[in-house]
Amino acid sequence: MKKIATVRNDFKEKFGIPRQSGLCEDIVSKVVFEPEYRCPEALRGITDFSHLWLIFEFSKSIRDSWSPTVRPPRLGGNKRVGVFATRSPFRPNPIGLSSVRLLGLEETPEGTVLLVGGADLLDGTPIYDIKPYLPYTDSHPDASFGYAKDAMEYELEVVFPDKLLSKIPSDKQNALKIILSQDPRPSYINDADRVYTFRFADYEISFTVADGTLTVTDVRDFIE
Repeated sequence: MKKIATVRNDFKEKFGIPRQSGLCEDIVSKVVFEPEYRCPEALRGITDFSHLWLIFEFSKSIRDSWSPTVRPPRLGGNKRVGVFATRSPFRPNPIGLSSVRLLGLEETPEGTVLLVGGADLLDGTPIYDIKPYLPYTDSHPDASFGYAKDAMEYELEVVFPDKLLSKIPSDKQNALKIILSQDPRPSYINDADRVYTFRFADYEISFTVADGTLTVTDVRDFIE
């Protein structure tokens, strides 16, 4: 297969990325096509659709071997289930599927770029295909959730002091608060005294979690 495009967004590391697509539509990603595929004709009609499927590679999770069972984060990282009963990135083929909202097209020196909301993808993720989302076939409201049902109702209260929040550009503040409310920590770690830090855009965000409340403790400019 050939890479047709690359994702560009504020997720510079895996820690902090939403665990599923669509959980934070305030996150805007750009889909930048490879020179070979910067053809306006290939996008004819795409704006008639509100949502798209992005088929991508888990480029930071490639391994030479695979395991038939994995530990889903939402099961605390302790219970194993079959890899094909999960969306784990550690698969025989590191291929993923992300449902995103199409926000529009942008003309740039790199050709026409797709602006999408709600992608659960790392900055630099390779895209292998794009397909329209069709609600009459792709949506199944009566589908069962399996072990993932509890994750739907899980949300942290976020305490983000104004003096720290003001360091984040206003157009990124709401997205960051949504990401934090979804609890970016590994599910098998629950230490009220631990300070966690992750990178978002050009910032390092530090926080603690105790009794269902996430408190941001520091915001610093990221320095390589």
